[in-house]
Formats: sequence, C-alpha cells, structure tokens
Amino acid sequence: MVTHKLRRGFTLIELLVVLAIVATLLALSLPRYSQSVDIARERVLVENLRTTRDAIDKFYADTLRYPESLDELVERRYLRSLPMDPILDNDKAWRILPPASEKKGQVGDLKSTAQGQTLDGKPFNEL
Repeated sequence: MVTHKLRRGFTLIELLVVLAIVATLLALSLPRYSQSVDIARERVLVENLRTTRDAIDKFYADTLRYPESLDELVERRYLRSLPMDPILDNDKAWRILPPASEKKGQVGDLKSTAQGQTLDGKPFNEL
C-alpha cells in the first residue's frame, strides 16, 4: 500500500511571487490615486466657494445687506452648513472679505487660506 502525502498551503516562493505582483500593482496605481484625490479636493474647494458666494448674493438680494458672518447664512438657511475647505479640512479657516462698497454687512466674499497652488498653478488663496 502506497501512501501519498497531501500538500497543504503555499510554498515560500509562491507567496513571494504573489507579494511581488501586489507590490508592483500598488506602485503603479498609488501615484494616480494620489493625483485623483488632489483633483477632487480642488474641485470641491471651487464648488464650495461658488455655492457660498451664490448664497451671499442671494442673501444680499433678499435683505439689501451682506451677512455679518457665515454663521448667519446657515441660521437663515441660505446654506445647510458652513462650507468646508477640503485643502485644510476645516470649516473655520476662511478669509472673509468685506463688501467692496459702503454696504452694510461684513461678508462680501470669502477666500481659502490654504497655502500652495492648484495643479494648474493658481494659488489656492486666489480662487
């Protein structure tokens, strides 16, 4: 009677080959993933600025004055919540600009306080 040993598991060589393949795939995909995250943050920043500026304009059209703070836009339901600066991951880091003319109110515009620039070369704080 001949007995055969059943082989269970993987050899060290097989495991190393699989790990090498996974490492190669990660090395190829990680830079693209990082770039897509940066692009998404830039787009969210631009959209949050656009939405908030639109809310400021609507507030002015309704009340004939600018809001005293961003919180007033939330309290009066022009915005659901304070806009998030995705670059800084903060909703309090905005630079508030007063209205250009002698109009009432404190918030005429807002800009990001993030350092650095977009992938197009524009500074974040000039968007």
